Amino acid sequence: MKKLNILLLALGAVALSSCDTYLDKLPDDRAEVNTYEKANLLLATAYADVSPNYLMEISSDNITDNGKAYGATQSEDMAYRWQEVTTTENDDPRSVWNETYKAAATANQVLDALPKITDKDTKDLQAEALLCRAYNIFRLSNTFCMAYDPTKAKEYLGLPYPKQAGVSVDTRGTLEELYANIDADIEAALPNVSDSHLTAPKYHFNRRAAYAFAARFNLYYHKYDKAIKYATEALGSAPAAMLRNVAAYRSFSNPSDIKAQYIRSDENANLMLRPAVSSLGIWFIPDMYRFGHNFTILNYETFRADQPWGRRALQEANLLFGSTEFARYPKLDYQIEWKDKAAGTGWYRIVDAVFTADETLLVRAEAQALKGEFDQAVADINLYLGAHAVPGTAPQTKESINAFMDKQKSVPALLKNDNDRGIKKPLHPQGFTVAEGTMTNLIHAILQLRRIETYMQGLRFQDIKRYGLEICHMVDGEPTLQFKAGDQRGAIQLPQDVTTKGLENGLEPNPRN
Repeated sequence: MKKLNILLLALGAVALSSCDTYLDKLPDDRAEVNTYEKANLLLATAYADVSPNYLMEISSDNITDNGKAYGATQSEDMAYRWQEVTTTENDDPRSVWNETYKAAATANQVLDALPKITDKDTKDLQAEALLCRAYNIFRLSNTFCMAYDPTKAKEYLGLPYPKQAGVSVDTRGTLEELYANIDADIEAALPNVSDSHLTAPKYHFNRRAAYAFAARFNLYYHKYDKAIKYATEALGSAPAAMLRNVAAYRSFSNPSDIKAQYIRSDENANLMLRPAVSSLGIWFIPDMYRFGHNFTILNYETFRADQPWGRRALQEANLLFGSTEFARYPKLDYQIEWKDKAAGTGWYRIVDAVFTADETLLVRAEAQALKGEFDQAVADINLYLGAHAVPGTAPQTKESINAFMDKQKSVPALLKNDNDRGIKKPLHPQGFTVAEGTMTNLIHAILQLRRIETYMQGLRFQDIKRYGLEICHMVDGEPTLQFKAGDQRGAIQLPQDVTTKGLENGLEPNPRN
């Protein structure tokens, strides 16, 4: 594939407008947000136009080193090695931090304006604004904090949680405080969440997306009853009708057609879609082949690995494009937003299905398994396979999953060669317990489905952090790098210009061993 011969600002020094601090005041005059319509319009900008997916994906075990013969950006090399990323491109920590806090500040601006609006009831706008604030900071916490562990949450660093428009919060607090703030915003929002004010519901926190967010958050928060309850609210009474019909994608021979279908707003499975300026969608071009989802990962660990339902039983395993260095399921391929098409300037963009019915179903299955509700978890696994597996795939049972997983070798903490790879990585859950036997085996199966379902969306790294999976990054000509359970590098380092490294009164940086 030829590289596009254009100058893309998203890859250069002229990037997204950025803030020098994590809570810049917005240019809008809040006094002018005095009607329901104006508040609704402003609220549309309370969603960050950046994505942490690139950082999270390259930090995970979905990516490996194809060798020094291939090219990579400086930020890729640093992120792959779990080092501090000091570059300032649009997928890097500085942009993710600045733009996401900027979106949270917009939500606060709306919340500040709502009490002054009298032309219409604003409860629905308040609910969406609270969800935007909570979600923006939840994404930041997934990037810059450790996984939630109730035994350590009072010790782990949190993040600033601004609640007033234009008022800076200059301390990080604890992860316990951060999760409590997110939880409070979600719970305050859910009773009033509505679709009635939305002209493009799939690009906002519509009702189903709100409950999907609540389900994922509560899974990470170890509140399994609430995760199940909220996932069920998101999925409705006929969850099978909400799942993605992946078999229909087999009629497409072009990756751009698969991408277009995947992100359609009339696709039931897509609960919320969010665009972002990102180079994630061009990761597969030859100039960026150094680190990729190659055939080794594909065949030993992901789409075509030995799995309880079969090596190529999932439809996605037959919808891959690319090369031996980078095999991809093209759901997040790039789009171009032209600034000046004649001059060849613009931005690479992605549209990310940040909440889907399929991932929400797996949230419910995982919560059920962790509660010991094994029959319900297996039922949801089979519901998922009904939408994703090729015809003739046998339904799973507790017995079949146990038999398969019990025969699988455990992946060693330090890989000596690619033959050591596999799907059964020992669990070291952070702050919760997974019983041996059926519970452990079901969690392995669900994590494997999650790994494939959330490919290129960064959620695999959250699962690694939550379950303390010990992974390796091989490096051409160098010792293999290890990421251990509870590894502090799972909390990506904050940008230098917001920490004590760059500011006299900056935020405390993430600790390193």
